[in-house]
Amino acid sequence: MFSELVVLGIRTGTIYRVGLPDGQVTPLYKDAGVSPDGVVVAEGTVYWTTMGMPTRDPSVPGEAGLDYSARNGGLHAVSFDGTGARDIVPNGTLTTGKQLAYNGSLYWGDREGYRITRVRPDGTGLTDLIVNEPDDSGTQECVGVTVDSTHLYWTQKGPAKGGVGRIFRAGLEIPSDETARDRSDVETLWDHLPEPIDLEIHGGYLYWTDRGAAPKGNTLNRAPIPGPEEKGAEPEILASGFTEAIGLAVDAEVAYVSDLGGRITAVPLNGGEPRVVVDMGELLSGIAGGSGLVSVNPG
Repeated sequence: MFSELVVLGIRTGTIYRVGLPDGQVTPLYKDAGVSPDGVVVAEGTVYWTTMGMPTRDPSVPGEAGLDYSARNGGLHAVSFDGTGARDIVPNGTLTTGKQLAYNGSLYWGDREGYRITRVRPDGTGLTDLIVNEPDDSGTQECVGVTVDSTHLYWTQKGPAKGGVGRIFRAGLEIPSDETARDRSDVETLWDHLPEPIDLEIHGGYLYWTDRGAAPKGNTLNRAPIPGPEEKGAEPEILASGFTEAIGLAVDAEVAYVSDLGGRITAVPLNGGEPRVVVDMGELLSGIAGGSGLVSVNPG
């Protein structure tokens, strides 16, 4: 079971350690860059993505006025003791780094880059696995990502509160004689979701956060992983009422959700009331967990 969590502070650019079950917060690294978003921990190393520096339209209030289309996102690493910070790929290799997953390689969603990309931890083998054509619908942006031994799963959340979010699946390798832009093995598992964000696989289920409109949005959801060429079953809502649910780390008996309201919430997987582990008072994005933080959050 998890003994600690790692969580990202968006505005402060800080990576935090959060003790369990007491919620004690300790900064791990205070220079994580602009808008850190996705995080995993593997073999004593913290890996994370950054969304990069946006431009702001002063005529549009709030998050909607931020434009992240400049190609200045990043993928970074630091040892768990806070030393050895480095870039895995050069800054600007990606546009807007979102959720990060690990299975020996690193996978991430690139929202304004409209793609899912993979690289080895040493920065070699950079490969686009999914590339969408941008349009004006707001439905082509890739956000959440998780992997199992054979497949890649990802979310395309759609416009804010739009109710047109989708979850997809494809093989970990592009079929022969095809490209990331024209793959024949892409399956749509769920559609017309409020606004799905981060994903994780656990015990034959796919779990995801959703920051869309209530009652089905701002929730933690799960559903059995569909078989080949099957559509996903109606999701089960495990918890609701989050303030823009984002990050997700699933343990043996509990899932941890971070939100833009600054809270980390523990949600029992088999019933029981959710519990706020800590209210950190700042916008939180990605979250990962482990025992001594040497194990991996695969989603």
